[in-house]
Amino acid sequence: MDSWVRFNAQSQGKERVIRAAQYACTLLGSTLHRGEAASELRRTVSQLEAHMSLTRKLLRLGNSVEALEAAKRSIHLSDSVLRLCLTIGHLNRAMYFACDNVLWAGKTGLISNLDQNKWSQRSFRYYLFALILNLTRDVYELHLLMESEARYRATKAPPSPGTTPTADHLSSTSSPALPGAVALPVLWAWLRRQLHLVVTVLHSNPPLLLDLLKNSCDIFIPLDRLAIYPTGPGFVGACGLASSVLSILTLLHPWLKLKP
Repeated sequence: MDSWVRFNAQSQGKERVIRAAQYACTLLGSTLHRGEAASELRRTVSQLEAHMSLTRKLLRLGNSVEALEAAKRSIHLSDSVLRLCLTIGHLNRAMYFACDNVLWAGKTGLISNLDQNKWSQRSFRYYLFALILNLTRDVYELHLLMESEARYRATKAPPSPGTTPTADHLSSTSSPALPGAVALPVLWAWLRRQLHLVVTVLHSNPPLLLDLLKNSCDIFIPLDRLAIYPTGPGFVGACGLASSVLSILTLLHPWLKLKP
């Protein structure tokens, strides 16, 4: 209960709940459209989705300042890859929120004759670039943890002469000089070992797992809206709903949030 009270007190938590409801409406609208439901019901769901989108834009007013502050903090990180990904990612989020604020002003009539389609496309481009950088950061951290886990296993149980070859040995045994019957089992054993390593690392690092899943779901939203990889409103709604639920989990349980 204490976690819920702390979560409900945050405007970010309210925005995430509304986001989940908005994408649930997107998913429901797509389902109703395929099921040939009454046009009145589809129109009601569509209007509800639009109202929730506008409410979210209102709750995000001022988030650009928060993103800029996050960029100022991340620029001092010692790891150059994390510093680059996080700083540029936060700057893109700041621009995304700024474009979103302009869109809100246009939808509410504060700015007349605003080209909303142009600003929406611009907003989603910044959002997409920020997500690409977030995913790059996730993959980089996964790579570091896999290397650390592999070193730990090597020191704990040194390989004997009859064990599966290492990656360097794999590259040499995969040369054309050896028959395919020998190379394929070696490759399959190496892939199984790498997959087991990924599963082990993600299982022991829930914050990284949640962040990777959330960003993987989110990236389909701007890809669809920018017509780079159209997936349809149903898939977008499902991805947005899933990522919103994961975001709510990180707000309810702060230890699940990936740091820095």
